[in-house]
Amino acid sequence: MRIAVVGSTGLVGTKMLEVLAERNFPVTELIPVASERSVGKLIQFQKKEYRVVSMQDAILKKPQIALFSAGGSTSLEWAPMFAEAGTIVIDSSSAWRMDADKKLVVPEVNGSVLTSSDKIIANPNCSTIQLVVVLKPLHEKYKIKRVVVSTYQSVTGTGVKAVNQLMNERKGIKGEMAYAYPIDLNAIPQIDVFLENGYTKEEMKMTNETMKIMGDPNIRLTATCVRIPTIGGHSESVNIEFEHDFDVDEVKGMLSRSSGVVLQDDPENKIYPMPLIAHDKDDTFVGRIRRDETQANTMNCWIVSDNLRKGAATNAIQIAEYLITKGLV
Repeated sequence: MRIAVVGSTGLVGTKMLEVLAERNFPVTELIPVASERSVGKLIQFQKKEYRVVSMQDAILKKPQIALFSAGGSTSLEWAPMFAEAGTIVIDSSSAWRMDADKKLVVPEVNGSVLTSSDKIIANPNCSTIQLVVVLKPLHEKYKIKRVVVSTYQSVTGTGVKAVNQLMNERKGIKGEMAYAYPIDLNAIPQIDVFLENGYTKEEMKMTNETMKIMGDPNIRLTATCVRIPTIGGHSESVNIEFEHDFDVDEVKGMLSRSSGVVLQDDPENKIYPMPLIAHDKDDTFVGRIRRDETQANTMNCWIVSDNLRKGAATNAIQIAEYLITKGLV
């Protein structure tokens, strides 16, 4: 099983290597790939050193799977070339997510849509992944009509430059800015660029990706995405309106049994999801589940997940694991 990790020196690529090792993924040959300036560098994986190679050299090695975390323009250019060589590409950028011919996959939610003919598979946006893992069992039971979500997203979602900005600000050091404003002791209500409708690209990603993954264009979702000075993961305040009424205890029971979900809902003992708890874990944590007392058939909850793991690296690798398990690779 030859596995290429494209973008292996970046924040998500590095996390992919960690997750591959932790989950004992059956790698017989690792092919680390990065930009031309990184070619030749050595990286560590499972106590061995591997030399970073170029895109073209990686294609010639014909890996069975290529995990991409190198940005949209790189994916648009190179993913088809890997696919033509027979490699299955699992891409973490936004390049292919809304392409009608490409599957957008969270294995616990819609892994069954995958077939042997899928050569480029899209890994969803981090904030969408943790949301749909919770929404899926609820939609099956009560049928979701509308979702209102506000996100509180970690600086790690922007990358190393943003993490450095936060740490520099905490030390009182002037340095390179990832954001237009200071992030420490602040909350920035803009993630990605603004669109003509007044929403940001990140907010519309959540709207459009959720409908595609859930397989229901009738789910209405509106989002406000905010960047905050945290490291461990993204948090989401979610208001969900159903067609049918629900029982709060039944909801908690369903979610506690759902794959990839951990219920943390004990307000009396101050137990609820937080980035500090989700950090470096693969699960999606949900709590603060309660009825919306202002509207029928509606509930509120709080969802937290490590955006570099389940929100990116882990989900991509779980897709690869699913392909192997189902004999699709």
